[in-house]
Amino acid sequence: MDLDTLPTLDVDDLSGETEAALIARGAAYAAEYIRIEHKSTVLLKNLATVIVALRVRHDDMRGASGAYRKDVGQIYRQISTDNQERLQTAVRWHVGNILRRTLTPRELEQLDLKPTSPLERQQDTRAINAAIVVAGRASVEATSSKAGRKKKDSPDELPAPTVKETADHLRMAHAASSIVAQLDPDVVKHTMTDGQRVKLDEQLEAMQQVIAKLRRITRKARSEG
Repeated sequence: MDLDTLPTLDVDDLSGETEAALIARGAAYAAEYIRIEHKSTVLLKNLATVIVALRVRHDDMRGASGAYRKDVGQIYRQISTDNQERLQTAVRWHVGNILRRTLTPRELEQLDLKPTSPLERQQDTRAINAAIVVAGRASVEATSSKAGRKKKDSPDELPAPTVKETADHLRMAHAASSIVAQLDPDVVKHTMTDGQRVKLDEQLEAMQQVIAKLRRITRKARSEG
C-alpha cells in the first residue's frame, strides 16, 4: 500500500464494491495503520534528539544562539512552510523531555529551565483535572444529601447526618488535599506574575482559615470523646 498515492475516499467511491471487497479493503487499511502508527512518534523523538545534539555541539542548551538557529533552520527548510510550525511544536515537546533527562537539576536551574519535563507537567495536569472532578462529585453528593434531609424534616431540627454524608465529607477533604498538593512551587516562583501570587496567597489564606476552624472542631471532639 503506497501511502503517498493513497486517496481519501468517499462512500460513493465504494458503491460498486462487493461485501467481500469492502472487508478486504478495510482489513488492509487496519493492518497498515497498525504498522505505521508508532513510526511518527519515533521520527519525532529522533528529530528532537538531533536538535539537542546540535545544542550540545554549539554549547547552547537553550537554543538561543544565531549559529544554532541557522543549523536548525536548514533542517526545517527541507519541508513546506505550512508544515514547519506544526512540526516544530511537536518536536519542542520531545526536546523538553530529552533536556530534562540530559541535564542535571543544577544545570537546568542555571539555564532558567523548569525542572519538570513537558511529559511530567502533562501528567500533573491530568492529575489536577482528576482531583477537581472528584472534588466536584463529592461536593454535589454532599449538597444533595443535605438538601434531602431538609426536605424531609423540619428546617429547625435536622436529624443527624447519615453515614453517606460523613463519607462525602471525607471524600471532599481528600479531594481538596489532592488539589492543593498539585500546586507546583516552581510555577508559583517562576511563572506567576506578582499579582497572581498575591491572589493565590489570598486564596490560600482563606483556605487556611477554614481549615483552622474545622481542625478546632475535630480536635475538640476528640478531646471530649
